Amino acid sequence: MWLGEGDIAGKTVLVCAEEGFGDTLQFVRYVPMLAARGARVVLVVQDAVHPLLKSMAGVAQCLPRSSVPLPAFDLHCPISSLPLAFGTTLDTIPSEPYLPRPASERVRSWDERLGAHERLRVGLVWSGNPSHGNDHNRSIPFPMLARILDVDATFISLQKDVRAEDQAGLARSGVMDLAAHLTDFADTAALICCLDLVISVDTSVAHLAGGLSCPTWILLPYTPDYRWLLDRNDSPWYPRVRLFRQDESRDYGTVLERVRAELSELCRMARAP
Repeated sequence: MWLGEGDIAGKTVLVCAEEGFGDTLQFVRYVPMLAARGARVVLVVQDAVHPLLKSMAGVAQCLPRSSVPLPAFDLHCPISSLPLAFGTTLDTIPSEPYLPRPASERVRSWDERLGAHERLRVGLVWSGNPSHGNDHNRSIPFPMLARILDVDATFISLQKDVRAEDQAGLARSGVMDLAAHLTDFADTAALICCLDLVISVDTSVAHLAGGLSCPTWILLPYTPDYRWLLDRNDSPWYPRVRLFRQDESRDYGTVLERVRAELSELCRMARAP
């Protein structure tokens, strides 16, 4: 295992995604830094992320996890250990946009599907993987999110898997539901490139939007994941992300009230001559 020590110039380094989609999308930013040290980087990621990351800068070879056998390599590093390997501090986080831009024809296809761009286009994600250990704190039911839908914007669901209890409410809401057309993260990335804002709970799409430098508002529980730190409404990982945190009440209702007020003002400013 390589954790930052020694010369890696001319060596093949295997970087393997070992946790969730969000971790992969967040920490793949370090791959070009490996390549800059002269390493030949082989990147192994989840199958759904592979179409997006196969053109990642600095990657000599990108493989889906389903590929076997692995090619030969000299060293390996789990993708979530790259911040450690590079001795990351708050001041050295690589925060420039880093995810590959989707093909222009793919973006154009989504733009046409969305129709006229007469109001702000706002992407929504309200729940993550239900098997996640902290899902009961991070995800919210769609009826609670629906309290922001009276704002004068065009709302688009970025939710790939809509839970059974949310399906009827989503169908009645007027939110554009494009889940049937989202085949992988490259599709979701192309759709995000057509939006003005993404509002998401702490799940993989938040990292995808942040890594694409799309303005993103992330709804956080009172005790958030470590990467969001504490007592700040911005993120050193993603310059265009804003954090909306629960207060001591542990209630998303107050969070959504703030989101609704901010979004209303954003829409008002967008309409101003």
